[in-house]
Amino acid sequence: MIVTTTAASYPVVVESGALASLPERLPALGLRGALWLVCDGAVAERYGAPLAARLRAAGHTVHVFSVPPGDASKSPAQLAELHTWMISGGVERRDAVLALGGGVVGDLAGFAAATILRGVAVVQMPTTLLSMVDAAVGGKTGINHPLGKNLIGAFHQPRLVLADTDTLSSLPPRALREGWAEVIKHGVIRDAALFEDLERLAEGRGWSAQAPGGLWDAGDAGLTAQLSELIRRAVAVKVEVVSIDEFEQGERITLNYGHTVGHAVEQLSQYGLLHGEAVAVGMHAEARIAQLMDMCDGDMVGRQAALLHAYGLETALPAYDVDAILALAMRDKKVQAKKIRWVLPASVGAVRVRDDVPEGLLRRALHA
Repeated sequence: MIVTTTAASYPVVVESGALASLPERLPALGLRGALWLVCDGAVAERYGAPLAARLRAAGHTVHVFSVPPGDASKSPAQLAELHTWMISGGVERRDAVLALGGGVVGDLAGFAAATILRGVAVVQMPTTLLSMVDAAVGGKTGINHPLGKNLIGAFHQPRLVLADTDTLSSLPPRALREGWAEVIKHGVIRDAALFEDLERLAEGRGWSAQAPGGLWDAGDAGLTAQLSELIRRAVAVKVEVVSIDEFEQGERITLNYGHTVGHAVEQLSQYGLLHGEAVAVGMHAEARIAQLMDMCDGDMVGRQAALLHAYGLETALPAYDVDAILALAMRDKKVQAKKIRWVLPASVGAVRVRDDVPEGLLRRALHA
């Protein structure tokens, strides 16, 4: 798959064993300077150390920095640590940052690459399902602010996205489950066939709210092949949308389905909810808004909820104050002219953007 934007054109590789191919891919990308490998602390030993050794054996200079796991690392303080590490180490403009880990490391390291020396190259190497289908593709980088999530950042397209599906076998079940929220979201916003195939797999495997599925079983070759193909198709949705709309001026806003409410509840949970868990809650709440707006029917809302449950995700909105949710939603990046632009489903495979949702209707949906 190739992302093509006004700023860059780059390959997105989703395959088993992809990390091992990095040394042979770098020369074709023109990356011959030092490599600054930023690893999530959870994967530094398992994947970072072998990758650094492989790169050094191929003749590259490699510096390694481990970032503590969790959303707290998307902070100005952690960004400053990365800047200091690179400047002290003699970073040059011909160098490249390698981001290895989940969405937190991808966003943080990508923003460091975008801002150090006014910009150096970055290669995104996502090791979580969530980052493979969402954060690693599209060039969005950034950190959080106490007043909101992802409010400080920059668009900085990578030179390459290398998603090694073998890394999914080491994910904890909860971390794997949250990634399916973004896969399902891509089906809702743009690919009805993907959504239906996710349903068929869940039905064929007997997955339900009582027996959540979508988990990676390296011993089941048939299942991993099916899941890998679904992941590639979900990534293809992101690739297509980013190629159409690099800077989120139009079509790309649809990728934020579930995120307006999702980011609010994620922040109110003090990041106790994982991002994908919060997005699942947001998808259900925003589908309820669409239903109350007569944009979709209850069957669509029910199908989406059933599929989220089958892949192990909750949809119930936590008992947070509705005023607090709406206040955070007003700080959302999609707010325009003081109006929240809601991405709302019209049907499976199609969404619409609305900025005319009455506050009373919002309150009804969020109290449901």
